[in-house]
Amino acid sequence: MRVYVGTYTGGTTSDAAGRRVDRSRGIYLLELDHSTGRVVSGPVLAGETENPSFLALHPNGRFLYAVNELKNFEGKATGAVSAFAVDPATGLLTFLNRQPSEGTDPCHLVVDAAGRNVLVANYSSGTVAVLPLSTDGRLEPAASVRRGSGSGPVRTRQEGPHAHQVLLDPASRFALWTNLGADRVVVDRFDAAAGKLEPNDPDGVAIAPGSGPRHLAWHPSGRAVYLLGELSATVSVLRFDADRGSLEVLQTVPTRAEGASAENTAAEIAVSPDGRFLTTSNRGDDDLAVFAIDGASLRLAPAGRVPSGGRGPRSFAIDPSGRWLVAANQGSGSLVVFRRDPATGLPAAAGAPIAVPEPVCVLLAPEASAP
Repeated sequence: MRVYVGTYTGGTTSDAAGRRVDRSRGIYLLELDHSTGRVVSGPVLAGETENPSFLALHPNGRFLYAVNELKNFEGKATGAVSAFAVDPATGLLTFLNRQPSEGTDPCHLVVDAAGRNVLVANYSSGTVAVLPLSTDGRLEPAASVRRGSGSGPVRTRQEGPHAHQVLLDPASRFALWTNLGADRVVVDRFDAAAGKLEPNDPDGVAIAPGSGPRHLAWHPSGRAVYLLGELSATVSVLRFDADRGSLEVLQTVPTRAEGASAENTAAEIAVSPDGRFLTTSNRGDDDLAVFAIDGASLRLAPAGRVPSGGRGPRSFAIDPSGRWLVAANQGSGSLVVFRRDPATGLPAAAGAPIAVPEPVCVLLAPEASAP
């Protein structure tokens, strides 16, 4: 199993022992033995690029895309998106091209199911853009840009719109994107052939003030999507109407242990492939919280929590078999591989932390398919 790690680059940071070390140079790669969870190679620098803080794989596995989380690119107030070809034998990356992301500090991207477009969320500018793809995997200039609006009560984080994630529904008819600054999940109609986004009717759903919507995760049934509130450290169950593209809040639960009071923000969310469990990460509490999903209502019940194995668990990913969870602890510069219990959903560390500088995104990838 290949593990790509997106990072922040430049400068220096501290390792787990408190020593000053050089920060990352780009995207790192390691391989895990799927039967044991042990690292069999890496981590190695797979592709050099600036601040590749989020990664996405093309459906054919032959191309990888990374945001370049920047405020300025080629003299303009925008970040960028970079395209890479994946070497099928080694997993190493060859740079193809780069395009402006049409907004500052891009922090998330996704490739549509047909492999025709990359959609990117730009945090600081509150914009979402669609970049069409050529048949050779290269990025074309943006064909559509949507701008968020509004603000929220947490003035240090919600002074204006902040697009934190963009995600497509299972049928690729709608694009859902989180506006952390305005406590809203926006819903747009998506035209993959034209690379266009247009406001849907209804155009989204309001979330509790001060929640700070961050990331979404679909249930395999497509009947609900789960929303992580970064600022409130909560998970909301959103019922999804696939015909209308509408969302309805069914339930909201805390991700933190009862009585927890230290400074904390929630970071990542994922649903297990079997649809039975949901996991979130807390930065500050430095743990992974697990919830059981009711098969009928899709509501959540607490199932337990475990330490993340480091400081500041920014991201994690669950492999398609549901056996493994790989967590990136940004604050301690480490990855931790967990073995998941299929009966309880709870992860248990399978080995010692693996040093990776400034890890902020984990992408689990199969080997690339033949051309």
